[in-house]
Amino acid sequence: MNQIFFAAPASLLPTVIAGIFGLLIGSFLNVVIHRIPKMMQRESDNYVASESGKPLPHEDRYNLMVPRSACPQCGHQITALENIPVISYAVLGGKCSECKTPISLRYPIIELLTGLLSALMIWHFGSGLMGIGTLVFTGLLIAMTFIDADTQLLPDDLTLPLLWMGLLINLNGTFVPLSEAVIGAVAGYLSLWSIYWLFKLVTGKEGMGYGDFKLLAALGAWLGWKMLPVIVLLSSAVGAVVGIALILLARRGRDIPIPFGPYLAAAGLLALLYGKTLTQTYLGFY
Repeated sequence: MNQIFFAAPASLLPTVIAGIFGLLIGSFLNVVIHRIPKMMQRESDNYVASESGKPLPHEDRYNLMVPRSACPQCGHQITALENIPVISYAVLGGKCSECKTPISLRYPIIELLTGLLSALMIWHFGSGLMGIGTLVFTGLLIAMTFIDADTQLLPDDLTLPLLWMGLLINLNGTFVPLSEAVIGAVAGYLSLWSIYWLFKLVTGKEGMGYGDFKLLAALGAWLGWKMLPVIVLLSSAVGAVVGIALILLARRGRDIPIPFGPYLAAAGLLALLYGKTLTQTYLGFY
């Protein structure tokens, strides 16, 4: 069992490099998580204004690169020395260097999470095409997890690239044969699409969003159709446990929707790392 879960390449150097690189990527993911929902809202506002013949409310450039990151309270622009992953947060004591407004602990957590998962992926899959692919896979899932948790949105700007990259990386069967990847993408989308419409016909309510369909389609494109039952079961189990805990401990209303994307993302990572082992263990009971 230990050999299955902890098999690793001989050299530790690629793992360390991946961990450091992951910290840097985590810093950029913080920008992605913060700005993509704002970019979507600004685009929507401009579209509505344009259709109604009103002046555009947002004419300044706003994307993942412009403007520079700044303190939302005082507008102080973050310098390079203040943007070193994890270290800068610790040195600044978790506060803006100018106005001393507290900085969310989530920023270093995302950096550490990305660094640790990046190191784990290279440790597990090596530093070839498969390992590099898992870094992209992991980064996009982390970004979508926190965006969905904040806004209950899974942007097409993230789900669709993940889907197409999954098909491309499997052209030569990197993770699964291309035929399994294509069927996985189609089956992933249609399975949740069918559940969505069945639930809506029965209850008159929407149980999930279209972004969830696209995310599961993307996971199917990367991991193949055979892994979809594992992903759905894992995500449903984790989602049920967390949802019940939120209702009982946080007194969250049952009518308040809980985003499903984070559980799909977590299940996708588990399936990537241990899906075959989990499947064999599950089938072994029968």
